[in-house]
Amino acid sequence: MIADTALSTDLQQIADKVQTGQRISDADCMTLFEKASLGFAGSLANAIKERLHRDKVFFNRNFHIEPTNVCVFSCNFCSYSRLYAHKEEGWELSIEQMLEMVKKYDGKPITEVHIVGGVHPRMDLNFFADLLKQIKAHRPGLHIKAFTAVEYDYMFRKAKLSVEEGLKFLIAAGLDSIPGGGAEIFHPEIREKICADKVNADGWLKIHETAHQLGLHSNATMLYGHIEKYEHRVDHMRRLRELQDRTKGFNTFIPLKFRNKDNDMSNVPETTNIEDMRLYAISRIYLDNFPHLKAYWPMIGRQNAQLSLSFGVDDIDGTIDDTTKIYSMAGAEELNPSMSTAELVTLIRQANREPVERDTLYNEIKNFGKTGGELNPEMN
Repeated sequence: MIADTALSTDLQQIADKVQTGQRISDADCMTLFEKASLGFAGSLANAIKERLHRDKVFFNRNFHIEPTNVCVFSCNFCSYSRLYAHKEEGWELSIEQMLEMVKKYDGKPITEVHIVGGVHPRMDLNFFADLLKQIKAHRPGLHIKAFTAVEYDYMFRKAKLSVEEGLKFLIAAGLDSIPGGGAEIFHPEIREKICADKVNADGWLKIHETAHQLGLHSNATMLYGHIEKYEHRVDHMRRLRELQDRTKGFNTFIPLKFRNKDNDMSNVPETTNIEDMRLYAISRIYLDNFPHLKAYWPMIGRQNAQLSLSFGVDDIDGTIDDTTKIYSMAGAEELNPSMSTAELVTLIRQANREPVERDTLYNEIKNFGKTGGELNPEMN
């Protein structure tokens, strides 16, 4: 652990807290953002990661379904959605089409389907409940991680159901867990400027808290690197940490890098790779009650995902296939995001880490080890 007389007193105190397993404060977090070098933050974060998971790096075998990019909302940072008024530029999948996507993976060792998309006025609660039922009827063991809090808020309000009633209805249909999208930045000063018309921070947090109370796990995200300031990041993570203290229902935190291609914030420059790694490291240090920190490799690219494994990250998501367009349309590093299991294992081993296939809830399926025999390049 770091003990360097050249460090300022406040940074040394933070290092001492991390070494002894104490929680850092909001003020400490601000100090890290304002003063910590990449090396300092990375060293602390890596120590925490190795304390929690040793050299293990997790991934899963999953694929995405995006029912539509037609959306009633108009978030300034979004390069993906098409307003309902201009839906000829978008797509709308039927239940039959989505079920065919599921059937493509028959006989393959996929463990999760991830379903998120735009908020379409005709794709309501009953539509999605029917989709979940048909997926479960076809493949009962497939874990369904579906819909962001933004989608839930709209479909529950339209159905005139409470959050609890709506979630119970979808759980009965086959919902297994919830992704973390739609969080963006919680602070109202920023949210008003980038996504004013969709569910606010309190609504997002209520949906996730209710899900946790009903026995569902979920993920959490933060969209960073646009017009927010450090204090907005700290505020966002504080609200997540407080909810996790109450429920322990979050699996992982996923920082999402703002991409400026083809959206209403194209004038905002993107963050550097150095700032990205500092953000991963500082979030690992601050979110002490989150068991996992994920780098979403289609967003930042394979090499940067590999690099993030030295800055507190212990999960790089999954095989994905090439079924997700949400980030590629915004200018993400991976235009056709798809990695085989063999490629993921190799990428993790190259970072001198131990690849572990997991399910959605982080139960270990297979530990591939740091070294091993030749992997079948055709491995799914």
